[in-house]
Formats: sequence, C-alpha cells, structure tokens
Amino acid sequence: MHKYEKIWMTLGSASLAIFLAILGISSVHAGHTPAASGIETINPDFVESDSRFGNPGLYESDSGDYDYDLYFTASAFMYEPREVEIPKGSRVRIQAATKDVIHGFSVAGTNVNMMVEPGLVSTYTANFNKTGEFLIICNEYCGVGHADMISMIKVVDVVE
Repeated sequence: MHKYEKIWMTLGSASLAIFLAILGISSVHAGHTPAASGIETINPDFVESDSRFGNPGLYESDSGDYDYDLYFTASAFMYEPREVEIPKGSRVRIQAATKDVIHGFSVAGTNVNMMVEPGLVSTYTANFNKTGEFLIICNEYCGVGHADMISMIKVVDVVE
C-alpha cells in the first residue's frame, strides 16, 4: 500500500471512530429529556385528578395575556372534550396532557401543532380569527384506534 493511502486510511478511520464515540456519548449523556426551562411537568398517573385536566374544556383566562384557556386530555384514541366552541377573535392558550402514550395534536387549517407526551403539559397559544370548524387530529401513531382520534374546534361569531 502506498504511503498516502495509509495516511488517508488512518485519517478516515480515526474520523469515523471519533464520530461514533461522540454519537454514542451524546445518546446516553443526560438521557433524552427536553430542556428544563419553561417545561411544565405532570405525573401521568394523576392527569385526571389535576383541576385543569379533570374537567377539560374552554375557560375564561385569569391572565391578561389570553382571553381563554383551553384544556385537552389525550388518551387511548380520544381527545376530551370532543367538541368546543370558541368566540371569533379570541386569543387562546391551549394546554394538553396525556396519561398513556405520545400523541400528536394538530388543528387542521391553523398553525397549531404539538406533541403531547406523558409527564409533560404541552402548551400552544393561538388566535382564532376565522369562523368555521377546525378538526383536531392525532398526527403521531398511538395504536390501532389512532385514525379515530379526533376532536373539533368550532369558531363562532360573537353575539352581543
């Protein structure tokens, strides 16, 4: 083998070994958990006993940042509530939690799209400025009944 071939083979093999070592160390270092800042946790065994998720739905917000808080629970092939009406022009903080497996939460026709993971409260803020019906679907395969996992948001005109 030529001298230059040996040099390139050595460099290539060393680069591959370093890459694999970095990949291996990073995959086990500190586990696969999200960043701690701003993430709210919840015990998956007690989702239903949490005041927000025990009776999910739309509630007027105590905060001046949002008009409404909308709480959803995702569980084996269903969302609760199954349907919710939101006044047009509302700024809504959506919070979702699950007690079983990872679910997706996507509101068709909007930019609302989040993962709902056991142990975490997923939060998204959205403005609903257009009337209509918006289908909520699970976009993360969660089992055999996954295709039936839907809910509906109805944005309605405000009657004064």
